Amino acid sequence: MKQDLTSTNPFRFIDEILAQQSVNLLSLNPQKTLITSFAELGYLSAEKNIDTQLLITIQSTLEDIVHAQLQSFPENIFWDFDFMVSSMLRQALVADEGAVMFLTYFGKKMVSLTDMFGIKTDIRFRYVHDFMYGFEWARWVQKDPQTRAYIEPFSLVFLDYLLAKGKELLQRINYGQVISYKLCDTGYRNPFSFSREPEDEYRLLTNLAREKLIPVTTWNWNAHPVWNKPFQEKRQQLALKLNIQPQRH
Repeated sequence: MKQDLTSTNPFRFIDEILAQQSVNLLSLNPQKTLITSFAELGYLSAEKNIDTQLLITIQSTLEDIVHAQLQSFPENIFWDFDFMVSSMLRQALVADEGAVMFLTYFGKKMVSLTDMFGIKTDIRFRYVHDFMYGFEWARWVQKDPQTRAYIEPFSLVFLDYLLAKGKELLQRINYGQVISYKLCDTGYRNPFSFSREPEDEYRLLTNLAREKLIPVTTWNWNAHPVWNKPFQEKRQQLALKLNIQPQRH
């Protein structure tokens, strides 16, 4: 049975959760300030003529991911989800009869990833930006573009890589082997030399977005991820240009 969202939209519940938490739902889209609502993402999903069970599973998967981000990244700034939703939907449809199982795996991996890199563990990153906007994915692809260029930023393959990287980073932290991931005086880890305080992070990322230096434009349902630009170098250069101060430890 196909799902019609004209009368009721379960995705609205996620918008209500975020409103209750008083989250400032900023988008990195240079053309607007706030994100696409989850209610609207629900309508976009329903337009693909998927059945009711699949739509319900997408909504519950997103709800779990949003809950995890709220808990592990309470100071997160940018909250775009458009491309992630279209990507998980597209991958689910390719899985055909295994669509619900794919979404279950996807949701569990995203929640595990969020829990691992946020404030619940010793990694203690402050934002989800590097994962949601593809900076980590672009770095990964650049190491082996022939093999990895066609692997999606939200594929299970790449999520597994991030989970393995997180486990390795936790081990290195526990053994005192980290150099570039020291705790800042704010209690968060910052692998960059420049400050990522909220006002600095906002200024840097919005400027990167305007200059088309975001690998995955997650605010765009039909985004085309880009890996073959020197994103890390440009990020460092722009931080200098904007006079963002060195990170204090």
